[in-house]
Amino acid sequence: MMALEHASSGQVIEVLRRDGDDLSQFSAIALAKTDELELIRMCMPKGKTMPEHHVLGEITLLCLQGQVAVTAHGGVHLLGPGQMLYLLGGQAHALEAREDSLLLLTILMHKAGR
Repeated sequence: MMALEHASSGQVIEVLRRDGDDLSQFSAIALAKTDELELIRMCMPKGKTMPEHHVLGEITLLCLQGQVAVTAHGGVHLLGPGQMLYLLGGQAHALEAREDSLLLLTILMHKAGR
């Protein structure tokens, strides 16, 4: 399998595939990555969970298709198409796909000493 090339500055990125997506298999693909930013396209099939975890950097999670329940800040937040959630770096969260879902995750990378 070939390694995926990360997008470069100015390059158009296909997040929604024109021929439709198979969202029945979990995948997390880094679309672009720099020292300060990472963009990840995540497919989460219905019923797929990600146990509670945290990321050092601040994140946004944008739902493009489906529905995902995000447990954070003592509650459950449902994200549907076009809805986004922002979390501070270090905020514990868990995910559960309520439907076959497509998400765009943005991570601002944590810098030591920042």
